Amino acid sequence: MANRELLEEQREETRLIIEELLDDGSDPDALYTIEHHLSSEKFDVLEKAAVEAFKLGYEVTDAEELEVEDGSVVMCCDVISEIALKAELIDTQVEQLMNLAEANGVSYDGWGTYFEGDDDEEGEDGEDEDFVDEDDDGKRH
Repeated sequence: MANRELLEEQREETRLIIEELLDDGSDPDALYTIEHHLSSEKFDVLEKAAVEAFKLGYEVTDAEELEVEDGSVVMCCDVISEIALKAELIDTQVEQLMNLAEANGVSYDGWGTYFEGDDDEEGEDGEDEDFVDEDDDGKRH
């Protein structure tokens, strides 16, 4: 069972991410691609967890190597779903994947998504113009 303290931290983070997205003007009614992040020092351990996530109905990306701050290398993948930007739905997925991670000996490293906006940024000919968001700090929500 997922650590209650870590689960509560994730719930708070979920609400913060949703609030930031909506404050930035992201579409509250859109479907969002939610990318949950799993990692492990060992490929075979991560692969087993990825297979379990796939069996639960998630899309899973190929494992990639990632160098972390201390210089060590871990294997990581994303477990992906497409859902409404509703805290309760995301909380359910987070708890499910934290339990999966714990059961398989991998790390659950949170989740992220992308801004979903209107198609109002298209030019007259239907092509996307070079839109520059002056407030974009480059961080993924």
